Formats: sequence, C-alpha cells, structure tokens
Amino acid sequence: MLNVTTVNLNGIRAAAKRGLNDWLNRQHPDVLLMQEVRAPEEVTREILGSQWHVVAVPSRAKGRAGVAVAVPIENEALIGDVRTTLDDQESDVDSGRWLEVDLEFATPLTLVSAYFHSGEKDTPKQDAKMAHLPMVSARMSELLKAANSAKGRQALVAGDFNIVRSKLDIKNWKPNHNKRAGVLDEEIAFVSSWAEGGWCDTVRELAGDVQGPYTWWSWRGKAFDNDAGWRIDYQFVTADLAQKARSFSIDRAASYDARMSDHAALTVSYEID
Repeated sequence: MLNVTTVNLNGIRAAAKRGLNDWLNRQHPDVLLMQEVRAPEEVTREILGSQWHVVAVPSRAKGRAGVAVAVPIENEALIGDVRTTLDDQESDVDSGRWLEVDLEFATPLTLVSAYFHSGEKDTPKQDAKMAHLPMVSARMSELLKAANSAKGRQALVAGDFNIVRSKLDIKNWKPNHNKRAGVLDEEIAFVSSWAEGGWCDTVRELAGDVQGPYTWWSWRGKAFDNDAGWRIDYQFVTADLAQKARSFSIDRAASYDARMSDHAALTVSYEID
C-alpha cells in the first residue's frame, strides 16, 4: 500500500511547535504533501530532519503560501523529474502554490502538492484566485492526457483547494453559499469540471454521499468543537489510480488545543505496484 498524506500546515514553524514531528513519527506516510509551509526550503528540511528527503517551493512573497513534498530517505531514489511552476509567467502571488514530483514506481506516478488562493469575495484576492484557476485547469488537462496515453503515467493532485464542491462539503452551506470565497458558484464550477472531466475525487468516492468528511475548521469561535467544518483538502487522481484507492482517514485532533493546524491531515491508501 502507498499511503499518501496531504496537510496544510498553517506554517511549518508553528506546526513544529504544536507537535508536527511527533505526529510524523506516529503516522510515517510514504509520501507527505504539504501546503502553506511559509518557510525557506532549508528551514523545512531542518524541521523535518534527515529521515526525510524534501523538495520544497517557497513563495516569493515572504511568509505566504509555500508547498513541499517529502518522502522517507530510503525512497529517495524513486524521485524523478520535478516541476515547480504552472507556467513561465508566474506572478509572485501565484508562486509557492504548485509542485510536481515524479515517483518512479513500477506504476509511474506524478504527485502534485497544490495550494490554491483562499480569496476574498469582491476583492483583488478573489481576482487573483480566479486568474489562477484556469492555469490549474490547463495543467490538469495535460496530466490527464498523459495518464490516458500509451505510457499511462498516473497523476495525483492533492492539497488545499480552498473550494468546496457542494453542500455536502460544508456544515453551514446556506449562510455561506455565494457570500464567501470558497463557496462561490464560479469557483465550484472549476472543481466540478475536473471531477466531470475524468479526475476522481477520491475521498468523495470512498465516503459516498455523506455530509463531510471535513478537513478544515476555523480557529475562531466554536467551529471545531461544533464540527462546523469545510471539506477543502482533496486528493484528485486519474482513472487507473482511482481504481487502486482502498481507504482514507482524516486525522482530526482529539481536542481544540491539540490541533497542529486549522486543517486536519488527509491520508489515502492506494494499492500500487
């Protein structure tokens, strides 16, 4: 089994103070995809330690975004090509949001750690988000085409998409729908188009049409205690890999004060060669 974990750290230095390394020692995923790292690559490497091989892409906007992929050091030789941008015209605000790493298993895989803009309705932040999503769609189309070709390199795009897909993905749909970023129809249309176009939303397929399971709860108020969450962390995979997904887990903290981040880590287990 290949256990792939994705987690928005809400800052790797803050997560380290809240028990990141103890958590990693317990979970020990085969691949760790991280978002909102908010640190230079050398800091990420230092915090994770020598037992991990790390590929990281910080944002050029200091203290923002940042994505990384880590594998146990014994699997370092499996790493192939790395791609760190969506296009050659990447802006500073778009940097540190997309990282592709090829892993050369018998079934070759491209794994992507992605962090989409959070956005804010009717502000320039939302404009940046809506400009970023078409670039994501274009690259996902290329990855899907490669997966469906004779060579069949499968792909997994995971991370914090900052968009729900439907009312099943948010506890309080009505007061948020088309009123807050992440719950706007224009954003949802992008995620829906990927699912309808050949990508599999692994957790939704495994969980079925149930409310949640949520991966993010605000730090504020009683959102965590009341399970007023959002499902905005995903693992979207190509068709052949989707057939190999066996189970998932969301590592929700036992209590508010035990949280490592405002997101919970999402792990999916795939049975691959």
